[in-house]
Amino acid sequence: MTEQNLSFIDEVRRRRTFAIISHPDAGKTTLTEKFLLYGGAIRSAGSVKSRRSQKHAVSDWMEIEKQRGISVTSSVLQFEYNNFCINILDTPGHQDFSEDTYRTLMAADSAVMVIDCSKGVEEQTKKLFQVCKMRGIPIFTFINKMDREGKDPFDLLEDIENVLGIRSCPVNWPIGSGKDFKGVFNRHKNQIELFNDGNHGQSIAKSITGNISDEKFNTLLGDVLHKQLQNDIELLDVAGDSFDLNQILNGELTPVFFGSALTNFGVEPFLKSFLDITTPPKPRSSNLGDIDPESTNFSGFIFKIQANMNKSHRDRIAFLRICSGKFEKGMTVNHVQRNKKIKLAQPQQFIAQDRVIVDSAYPGDIIGIHDPGIFNIGDTLSQNQSKLQYSGIPQFAPEHFARISTTNSLKRKQFLKGITQLAEEGAIQVYKRPNIGMEELIIGVVGVLQFEVLEYRLKQEYGVYITMNRLPYRYIRWIEETTFNRDNFSITMDTILVEDKDKNPVLLFQNEWSVRQIIERNEGLILRETSI
Repeated sequence: MTEQNLSFIDEVRRRRTFAIISHPDAGKTTLTEKFLLYGGAIRSAGSVKSRRSQKHAVSDWMEIEKQRGISVTSSVLQFEYNNFCINILDTPGHQDFSEDTYRTLMAADSAVMVIDCSKGVEEQTKKLFQVCKMRGIPIFTFINKMDREGKDPFDLLEDIENVLGIRSCPVNWPIGSGKDFKGVFNRHKNQIELFNDGNHGQSIAKSITGNISDEKFNTLLGDVLHKQLQNDIELLDVAGDSFDLNQILNGELTPVFFGSALTNFGVEPFLKSFLDITTPPKPRSSNLGDIDPESTNFSGFIFKIQANMNKSHRDRIAFLRICSGKFEKGMTVNHVQRNKKIKLAQPQQFIAQDRVIVDSAYPGDIIGIHDPGIFNIGDTLSQNQSKLQYSGIPQFAPEHFARISTTNSLKRKQFLKGITQLAEEGAIQVYKRPNIGMEELIIGVVGVLQFEVLEYRLKQEYGVYITMNRLPYRYIRWIEETTFNRDNFSITMDTILVEDKDKNPVLLFQNEWSVRQIIERNEGLILRETSI
């Protein structure tokens, strides 16, 4: 094997690419900041709570995110730590943006699930967890805010197992909780990691280590906490699930870590253990079979498109997950779906709104490439194999609909441009009534907060004000064209027929009863819940 090939394989094997998922306010953005702190990517971490004083989380760049204190788009962050090259995909926590999270999980090799110790497993966590489980990716659990009063740790483990249906194995264990939280016991290393007093939120925390039976810990913790810790560990050793690497990597067992991202308790031990357990990028499924990340042919797929990340340039960036081969700045690749060659001239990587032009990148890395309007979510790029296509990314069925139009007819061109670009990003889905034209459009979204983001972005990025009227429809079905007779089609009063962006016939329903009625009225009609 040549030195060049060895260098390439070394680069692949030191990559780790994961997504962070959680319910809103569980602390995932704070945890992301602390990872960047340990990797030296930032000098100090700003609390998410201090957003009111304009210290925003480094992974939130859109103005509405700063105003609302939530993430509504996925951020891509890269940093180095202990000779690992780590790619973090920070996802929206709010359920109204679960579609963006789903697409992001398609680009991740594993997921970190952040849980608030006082709330346990919340509704949105359940939805995101199911997406992870569908993909069969490893899931690591970080139980956060242990410095605040919360549920008993054993109850939290039971919550994970009962609500999510996955077995758990604590890698570390909390020493006390709330105001008595002192640190964690690392079960793998059989040592206590007791943090020094002081505010570690802005800096890297130092820890005191030693065996659980060391007399110094009885002195530092006191008899009560020390005895409770010894009893808890003994119970876990006897009754808990044992650590099984294969089950973890198959998504059947979640390793659990306790800590406090805000005050830095348990963050570095978690990061180290996570990197020890996770694997480099794995083969990806395609129409040509599984593609080995260590193969020399460069290939990847587009999982996200974001317009207007830079207000000055009004640009549009397509996010590419590299799956195999080495990427080099200026290389020419095949855009498989369009069957044309394109040059990738200015590849970028991100730390929030900061961009860096990269000369090279490897499997597992995420790069941003300039999109002149030729990319769609799910597109494949490949250097040598013009027929290669990675598995597609399905769309969520929208659950909320509204009719929108521009308030100013002179702004119609900007209105249509904004709608088209936001639809290509996957932020909205666009429908129109047949033979009516584009004067009024029907917008479908997964969550109602997306309407607010749509209105905000059209105003801020395109200078367009809109009128929006919410519609009562809650269900959508695509019609199998071969079973559809447009001239002899019977429809209920509370149902409408529309077309999607590809002019496929689609039905919008107010209730499930109407769905059954349409099928009964139109013999042989086949309805599908997705567009694929």
